[in-house]
Amino acid sequence: MAESTGLFSRLFLRLGAQMDDRGARESRRELVASAAGTLVEIGAGYGATFELYGDGVTSVLAFEPHAALRAAASEAARTAAARSGIPITVVEGVGEAIPVADASIDTVVSSLVLCSVGSQAEVLAEIRRVLKPGGRFLFYEHVRSTNRVLAALEDAATPLWSRLAGGCHPNRDTVGAIEASGFRVEQSRTFGFSVLAGIPPVDHVIGIAVNGSRGNG
Repeated sequence: MAESTGLFSRLFLRLGAQMDDRGARESRRELVASAAGTLVEIGAGYGATFELYGDGVTSVLAFEPHAALRAAASEAARTAAARSGIPITVVEGVGEAIPVADASIDTVVSSLVLCSVGSQAEVLAEIRRVLKPGGRFLFYEHVRSTNRVLAALEDAATPLWSRLAGGCHPNRDTVGAIEASGFRVEQSRTFGFSVLAGIPPVDHVIGIAVNGSRGNG
C-alpha cells in the first residue's frame, strides 16, 4: 500500500496542473472565498489553494503526509506567502491527529482529502475538536454519484481503485458523514466534473459546515 500511495502521489503531482486548468482551480477559489482567521488545511497536496487565500486569513498551518507532495507544497507556500504576506507553514501530518489546541482554529479546509482518509468519522471529530464554536469547515470533495447506475459502478470499483489510488474511495457520502459528525451544513453545491480528458464527469461537492448547532453558530 505504501508503494502504491507513493506512486499515486507522484502521479497526482504531475497531473495536478491539468486538473486545475480544467476547473479545479476555480472550485478551490470558490471553496476558500469565505476563509478567515487562523486556518488549518488538511491534506494540502501540492499547495494548490495557497495562492487563493484572501486578506481575511491571518495564518495557515497545512498538513500533508506524502513527501513528494509536501515538498511541492512547501515551495508553493513560500511563493504564496511572499505575495500575500500570509504566513503559511507546511508540515508532515494527517487529519486524524491535528497538533493544535482544542477550540483554537477559525477555519479548517479540506480539498479532495476525505475520499482517501481511513475513517471520515475520526477525521471529522478531530476537525470539530480544533475548531472554535461556530468555526467553519470548508470542504471540496468528490462523492458518490446521485445516479443509481453510476453509484453502483463506483461501489463495484472501490475495492480495486482504493488500492491503486492512494486509498481513494469514489463512493463516499461525504456530506452525510459531515452531518453525522455533528456539523451543521450551511451550504453545499453538487456538480459534475471531469478531472482529466477522457474521464467521465463524477459528482463533486463544495460546501460550508459550521461547528455546533444553530444556537452556537
